[in-house]
Amino acid sequence: MLFKKNKNSEFENLLVQTEKKEKNKKEQVDVKWVVKIVIMAFLISFSLSFVSQMTIPNLSIFWGVLITLLFIFIGIIFDVIGVAVTSADSKVFHSMNSRQVKGAKVAVKFKKNADKVASFCNDVIGDICGIISGAAATTIAVGIASKFGIDLLFVNLTVAAIVASLTIGGKAMGKSFAMNKSDIILYEFAKFISIFYKG
Repeated sequence: MLFKKNKNSEFENLLVQTEKKEKNKKEQVDVKWVVKIVIMAFLISFSLSFVSQMTIPNLSIFWGVLITLLFIFIGIIFDVIGVAVTSADSKVFHSMNSRQVKGAKVAVKFKKNADKVASFCNDVIGDICGIISGAAATTIAVGIASKFGIDLLFVNLTVAAIVASLTIGGKAMGKSFAMNKSDIILYEFAKFISIFYKG
């Protein structure tokens, strides 16, 4: 009975702390950003899907495998960046920015907009990489089935499962790496972006 009371009081404390955080932050949904990201995602996905549908079906098995692995890798890298941006310590970058360290200004801006950067990296880029690697995987399956006379359904399911497991496994490894090395990853990414964008 005492355990139950403690459990209830702990939950009530948690609710109070959550309400305090919400009052302190007073963050609202940025409708403009949501509209912008939806349009951006649609245009990028449409363009790359069109290009992939026109080119990937004509590729050999070798190039199909290469493109699939490339886009799985890109998806994992951007997932790592998205997690790193949300996990990084903003104080480190404010300090670096005050000393005018190259890339620190961009890192501060990314950290201030961590939810937007993470959404772009994890969702937009992640989904696009998924679409393209999926199309390339289908090409691989068709190529293998026709070359070796194997049932297409079986090959398609096997290749799709391999692609999914590589993507999920890679992202799982990437997430723990991103959380442990978040400051370094954000700094290196911001330093690279600052070459093209001064913030």
